[in-house]
Amino acid sequence: MLIARLIADMDGVETRLDAALEACAAADMPVALAGMLDFCGDVLQLSLPHGDASRLTAILAEHFSSADLLVADHEIEVPRLFVSDMDSTMIGQECIDELADFAGLKDRVADITERAMRGELEFESALRERVALLEGLEEGAIAQCLDERIQPVVGARTLVATLRSKGSRTVLVTGGFHHFADPVADRLGFERVVGNRLAVSGGRLTGELAGPVSDASTKLATLQEERDRLGEGTRVLATGDGANDIPMIAAADYGIAYRAKPKAREAANGRIEQGDLTNLLKLFGIPESDWIEAPPSRA
Repeated sequence: MLIARLIADMDGVETRLDAALEACAAADMPVALAGMLDFCGDVLQLSLPHGDASRLTAILAEHFSSADLLVADHEIEVPRLFVSDMDSTMIGQECIDELADFAGLKDRVADITERAMRGELEFESALRERVALLEGLEEGAIAQCLDERIQPVVGARTLVATLRSKGSRTVLVTGGFHHFADPVADRLGFERVVGNRLAVSGGRLTGELAGPVSDASTKLATLQEERDRLGEGTRVLATGDGANDIPMIAAADYGIAYRAKPKAREAANGRIEQGDLTNLLKLFGIPESDWIEAPPSRA
């Protein structure tokens, strides 16, 4: 079976839905039921007895190009584990780009970041190249950057708090840095943080990393470790936007591309393109009356 849920512009929705149903039928994936989801009235749910999830995702994306959607090969349920990227997913910025601005190097660093997130550059070498450019920057610039530049995306606090209230384990895993990720996790309510560490000596960045690199393989390993700890049958939600998020997005039951680069979007079975992160709560069928606004403290 396949279940698809989407939140779309209702203008002309019947015409687009008819076209999508015809495309599904032509692909030998007839839709058995289509209707609005109880308790979340702006969520359209489609039920199919059989079919290919990636093909269904492509059909819906074609006919509802701006829709926020989720496709699963089982009845959709609230995940017991939520693993998320940080930069441009839980926060609206790329921390290393903003920090580089304090060294007058933002454009140069941001270009490398963009290419790495598109999968055009190998992640670790691109990371080390950018970190090296920060050599000599005062460590105090990190706190200033956090205070002045770094903001959660709309809905991030509510998403994390509500999922935790429903029993989900929440983990922030990033190719960025603990200097940023730890405070962000505290603000948003994540229970665990995995990331890179900037080396500091004499109050200044050395231009190197301290310890092993947190990359795409780290994100995947963290998801697998946490899922194994929670036990068989654990449904997993993973969100991200870049190429280094692809392995964990592909491994999750619910892999969500948040306003993502093309390669990450292609690997996902769900996406948030137009709405904020609370649309994920709607896609999981959590009524707004159950949403929690204030993030809980970290464990």
